[in-house]
Amino acid sequence: MITFLSGGTGTPKLLLGMRDLLSDAMTTVVVNTAEDIWMNGGHISPDVDTVLYLFAGTLNTATWWGVAGDTFSTHEALIRLGTDEYIAIGDRDRAIHLARARLLESGSSLTAATSAIAARLGVRAQVLPMTDEAVATMVTTPDGPLHFQEYWVRQKGSVPLLGVSWTPIEPPPATPEVLAAIRGADAVIIGPSNPVTSILPILRCRGVREALAERPVIAISPFIGDAPVSGPAGALMRAIGAEPGSLGTAALYGETVRLFVQDIRDPAQVPGSVRLDTIMKGREESRALAHALLGLMRDLGCAIPI
Repeated sequence: MITFLSGGTGTPKLLLGMRDLLSDAMTTVVVNTAEDIWMNGGHISPDVDTVLYLFAGTLNTATWWGVAGDTFSTHEALIRLGTDEYIAIGDRDRAIHLARARLLESGSSLTAATSAIAARLGVRAQVLPMTDEAVATMVTTPDGPLHFQEYWVRQKGSVPLLGVSWTPIEPPPATPEVLAAIRGADAVIIGPSNPVTSILPILRCRGVREALAERPVIAISPFIGDAPVSGPAGALMRAIGAEPGSLGTAALYGETVRLFVQDIRDPAQVPGSVRLDTIMKGREESRALAHALLGLMRDLGCAIPI
């Protein structure tokens, strides 16, 4: 089994190619939930849903969020009625949010709710929220703190960033399922997602770094120079006092990483890193990167179940 740490769009792009080489049933994905938010009766878990839709074959890979071919009739009607819905939620996507909300309100954990939805969607991979506790990534701006969704979607990332924090302040516990998935993995891949808002929330969960220390871990940088392949990772790295780039990412992840992968175009020099083409413009490039990573795992002596 291979366990991935995922959030945003970078890791799902890698998973797209990995599916051509590795059975879904031998894949586990631990997903960031610090961007979750309640909106108009639904519980949005954007990074979880991106992974679920990918494995269900319904993901909109033009945007890397939402359902392919979705309609937005409810969203448009709510806007006309004066409802504050700054996230454009598709109708079929909203159905998942509402189903999750019902499960959570009836006492299900987020892990159990995700498992139930995955089963309904026919997902064979194991998709695990990082924690069952509510946690949020907050950004500090000159006008005060904002939930990351407010900053990135409503404000379109246009306001200055002064800092990043998480609520609650105390790191949440990783679920037993997450720790078992890491400890039972032949290898763990930290995908090329945003280090601050996608990966660091997972690494903050109690028990995760200790579990990673027991397994071969490969991490992929999302940077080329000081610019991320996509998204606001550079500004967020600066906001936490880290160097934006592969050197800062490697330092953030720490000694739990056995192999650090940089893009072949990256001018930064991380000691001991491996160079691969990490730009995934389509399925072919995703598959090529996945194939190279499987080769690295074999070089580390990992058994790779196909």
